[in-house]
Amino acid sequence: MSYPQYPQSPAQAPSCYRHPDRQTYVQCTRCGRFICPECMRSAAVGHQCPDCVGEANRATPQARAPFGGRLSDSHKPVVTYALIAVNVVMFLLQLAAPGLEPELVLWSPGVADGEWYRLVTSAFLHYGAMHLLFNMWALYVVGPPLEMWLGRLRFGALYALSALGGSVLVYLLSPLNAGTAGASGAVFGLFGAMFVVARRLNLDIRGIAAIIILNLVFTFVFPLISSQGISWQGHVGGLVTGAAIAGVYAYAPAARRNLVQGGVTAAVLVLFVALVLWRTQEILTLFGVR
Repeated sequence: MSYPQYPQSPAQAPSCYRHPDRQTYVQCTRCGRFICPECMRSAAVGHQCPDCVGEANRATPQARAPFGGRLSDSHKPVVTYALIAVNVVMFLLQLAAPGLEPELVLWSPGVADGEWYRLVTSAFLHYGAMHLLFNMWALYVVGPPLEMWLGRLRFGALYALSALGGSVLVYLLSPLNAGTAGASGAVFGLFGAMFVVARRLNLDIRGIAAIIILNLVFTFVFPLISSQGISWQGHVGGLVTGAAIAGVYAYAPAARRNLVQGGVTAAVLVLFVALVLWRTQEILTLFGVR
């Protein structure tokens, strides 16, 4: 006995689980779901879907710096490069708008009059291209290893406090009529930090020690043989601050590392504020304002 034959419809082609309107025969090597070319993520073997890749990334421990900071997958010194970019942009603005420089340099009467921003903005200004090039070259050389060892957040805090430490010592000890600018305080802070951190990691510190000594000699000798001035206060203030902060970051006990590092960072900032307030009162009294 024969039965009637009916035409059969072809099997429906599978589609991407994230884009149902796209047909595909490629499957994720982890979960087996079908994925279109847009959703494919290259893996060691075959391709994976975005969900499996994200799950694997979350399960993988994030790389950490030796002293508690987190590192990105690329380990690129983005903070160092960003600081260089800001300094270069500020220098171009100085050239384009000559009236900007007097408003942003560290000028003690201005700070005493309430323009505290000068303590920060002066660290991103430079007197000439050579001044900028020297500081940025030093930052380019010393910044990346420190950023890798400390992590981005701690490195950024170190740079900021070193720059501010240099500015505060300038405010305390420089002549009132002096206008000071430059990233040298921050750079010297990185020199001091490099020495401390390298010593903590049992690395050869002779090279960085020589750099610090040569730069200090240049700081104090060059003004004696030329008409150009150098702010030794900014250099020394940055150097001492950078070394001290790096010492705390590098030697803080691992069990309370974040607490100690954060607490000392905040304490140093409060100390700087107190010193600026004291110096401001002294200057205002000198001028008979209070």
